[in-house]
Amino acid sequence: MDFEAIGWAHYAPQSVPALGCGRVALVHRDQYIVWTAAGEVTATISGHLRYLDLDLPCVGDWVILRDATVISQVLPRRTQLSRKEPGKRLREQVLAANMDLLFIVSGLDRDYNPRRLERYLVLAHESGARPVILLNKADLRGDLADVVRLTERHAPDVPVFALSALGQWGLDAVARNVEPGQTAALIGSSGAGKSTIVNALLGEARQRTTDVREGDSKGRHTTTHRELIRMPGNWLLMDLPGLRELQLWADPERIDTAFADIVELAQQCRFRDCRHNEEPGCAVRDAGLDPERLQSYRKLQRELNYLELQTDIHRARETRKKWNAVEKDMRRHPKRAF
Repeated sequence: MDFEAIGWAHYAPQSVPALGCGRVALVHRDQYIVWTAAGEVTATISGHLRYLDLDLPCVGDWVILRDATVISQVLPRRTQLSRKEPGKRLREQVLAANMDLLFIVSGLDRDYNPRRLERYLVLAHESGARPVILLNKADLRGDLADVVRLTERHAPDVPVFALSALGQWGLDAVARNVEPGQTAALIGSSGAGKSTIVNALLGEARQRTTDVREGDSKGRHTTTHRELIRMPGNWLLMDLPGLRELQLWADPERIDTAFADIVELAQQCRFRDCRHNEEPGCAVRDAGLDPERLQSYRKLQRELNYLELQTDIHRARETRKKWNAVEKDMRRHPKRAF
């Protein structure tokens, strides 16, 4: 298999793929489909890799294979899309790796939610990939131009495109943003139409699709695994399952990137520590900004600051446990006197 065609030139353009190297194209439970120079193989992960309890391989990863079918090492990730693992555990869950673009899909039915788009943008900026917003089901809106302008205001400097995957129009904007050899990923909530977009771009019904519920426009998970697909035009597309729970995993500074308009206005406030509430000379408040957007900015700031605090506490506890175990082992096995 041609490594140029599966993204190596955009991953490490100045080097040659290592012996036994491959790229994870599909993840399904404990099995991995890996593209290698010898073709497509089905692989599992080594016991050592599982024992280390590190990040397991994910779709888009470049890996080293032992005996052609055992993944023994995950190569460093150039970009990665992560969220907080669902549930109470304080742990990062990597959803995809080594993508150049991140297409954030929102359906223009009842799925459309500027607040959710802002959360996706924070994760996109943290990932290192270039975000692009796709407003699908555009044929359902008579106020399409207004919705596009609203989205652009909530996503400064991020390209926004309206399309209809079912109606087969506007799709050229997707492929136009991806260069040959690059990798893009589709992310969005269930029912946004990601699988329909994939099928429309491929010109075939490869991904299973279902109708959304009329009451709330929610969809079922038609994509149940993460997959890397080779597209016409020699680029690659990751189809990721819809996310019903989107807990952030990002540096608090990424908030400023996603809310660049607020940050720019804040620099003009009279007071450096302005909280944009009742302070005189507040440029943010005086600009007539959407109150809900400002509220979202504050909420996401609090969320990521809390995550950072809890992560620091967790790391301190784990370090303390490690050294307590070392000291306990030293007491049990003192050095012999010579």
